[in-house]
Amino acid sequence: MGTSTADTDTDTDTDADAAGLPRAYLWWFAGTRVSAVGDAALAAALGWAGAGYGGSAAGLVLAAVTVPRTVLLLLGGAVVDRYGPRRVALLADAAMVVVVLALALAVVDRAAGGGRWTLIGFALLIGTVDAFQLPASGALPRLLVAPAQLSRALALRQAGGQVAVLLGAPVGALLVGGVGLAGAAVADAVTFLAVLAVTLRLRVGLRVGEGEEVGRSGGGLVAGLADGLRVVRRDRTLRVALPVAAVAAAGVLPVVGLLGPLLVRAHAWGAGAVGLSAGGQALGVLGVSLAAARYGVLRRAGRGIVLGLGIAALGTAALALAPAPAWAGAAAVLVGAGSSVFACHLGPLVLSGAPTTHLGRVQALLALVQSAALTAANPVWGALAGAVGARASLLGCAALTGAVAVAVVVTRALREPKGLPMVAS
Repeated sequence: MGTSTADTDTDTDTDADAAGLPRAYLWWFAGTRVSAVGDAALAAALGWAGAGYGGSAAGLVLAAVTVPRTVLLLLGGAVVDRYGPRRVALLADAAMVVVVLALALAVVDRAAGGGRWTLIGFALLIGTVDAFQLPASGALPRLLVAPAQLSRALALRQAGGQVAVLLGAPVGALLVGGVGLAGAAVADAVTFLAVLAVTLRLRVGLRVGEGEEVGRSGGGLVAGLADGLRVVRRDRTLRVALPVAAVAAAGVLPVVGLLGPLLVRAHAWGAGAVGLSAGGQALGVLGVSLAAARYGVLRRAGRGIVLGLGIAALGTAALALAPAPAWAGAAAVLVGAGSSVFACHLGPLVLSGAPTTHLGRVQALLALVQSAALTAANPVWGALAGAVGARASLLGCAALTGAVAVAVVVTRALREPKGLPMVAS
């Protein structure tokens, strides 16, 4: 096992630090972010179509996307490492084009399409393809940019993802209102064709660290899954970073999406306050991500992780104690900013610490632990809010997030290693 990139001192900036991101990465980034808008719009359109059959059907449609994606993520990561992220990304994008075009054909005639079961069936297919697409897409930045540029590249990707989330719902609503679910599916297919065109032109493996080689792991897929877990267990940085990501997800992610609306209802502030909090969080995430993409991140990743968790904990506590909607919106900005600072430091630390033969599996594990933590945490925080109130539940989230920050301070695996260089230009 080689030493992770995070264990290497980087006191001196290199020429690559100040250089602009490679054109190949920027083209790939643009294509994937356009596709992300299409995905978000299609998700909104599917939710709306499912709601036409009742609340239970809508819930099943959304679950049909997330369940196979979560269950198959580790397999997807192993496939990415066995066959290469570019090849898997191409196949996944092509598969998604076929799936969404078939969805468009199936729902043109609602009766012929089979109604709710058609939606659930196609949602299962979309979630299945996502399980392979996500680790492939997550691994590619490591192979497209120089190591010193990784933090900026991932921050730009995060900012683009936030923009896609913000645009997806209104674009989906416009498409459903204008051309229906079939039109939204066709539009999503067009975005995936754009990504395919860009990815076909990529030449990966040219932007790796000195002495590294881009290889594909051998052995069977089952053995590959176990090997991915062994890699994480043996690397001290990865061994700590993934549990930190999981607990942070349990403490931060439910704050605005779940507990924010419960707090608004408890105060009888009205639906507009929910939008204010959601918008504040998005503003915080986007602002920090753009700043990190422009200027880079702190040299010591552990310090950035602690700073981000501390800001998020402070924002969560402020949200719990907010006396008015405007204060809640300001607190949500802090929550979003803190979570973005955390992600901008943890993401490069994990991706740079993974061997090039295990990029897909490490990315899949990172996504899996966060998704599992959020799935487990949401009902717990929701039940606690029902028992003692949303304010107490939010304060519990703040305490958990702050406790993670303290744990990182005393954990040598994330305190001692230096992260990626700060970019000064």
